[in-house]
Amino acid sequence: QILYLKPPWTLANLLKCYKKHWMAVFGYVVPRSLISTVECLYKHLCTGKLVDSSTMRILLQESKKLFHAFSSRSDYNGVLPQAYAEVNKLYQTLTEVRGALVRSDSEQDLSEDIMVLSENAVCEKMEAMTPNLQNSEEEKLHPSFHVAQENRHQEIWSVLEGVWNTINLYSIEIFQKLDPSTVTVATKSSFEEAFLGLQKLLAAVNDIREGISR
Repeated sequence: QILYLKPPWTLANLLKCYKKHWMAVFGYVVPRSLISTVECLYKHLCTGKLVDSSTMRILLQESKKLFHAFSSRSDYNGVLPQAYAEVNKLYQTLTEVRGALVRSDSEQDLSEDIMVLSENAVCEKMEAMTPNLQNSEEEKLHPSFHVAQENRHQEIWSVLEGVWNTINLYSIEIFQKLDPSTVTVATKSSFEEAFLGLQKLLAAVNDIREGISR
């Protein structure tokens, strides 16, 4: 009744409402420090600026942070877990594409080095130059190798974070259903779905743990 902007909302309208009512409403539901996340999303998504891939990864991370904070209040009839899953899928896709581009650039640099060496090097000079060439190649390969390793670590972290957040959402759902004041016949199927989903996640976590131990 006293909302700053009436629905239906665009993304820009929604973020404006967050900013307008943050201190009086949303700051009591989630940590008030998350206003910086709202402002970051508005700045990059609602002002007509072009967004590069690095910035987009940050925006997706900030979005996940916002979803996770609101998940402690409710799953919003299943909408929040679905939205989180879609954003996480975008984040993982972007991470994979970035990793592929880095690997491609690394391979191209190496092939160019080989071409230059084959054109300019004389057999008699190769023996004398071999130690220096090996050192220079190692220097060129190491940075890209570290970048690839870092991307791999980010992918693993993203998967584990997704598993953790999903388990957290299911746990909230289960504890809400176990509250005697809220359990009804109508919620039985939802509880069973959450329980079955949790069993699948436990199996997935065990597989991940065994993979890490190997």
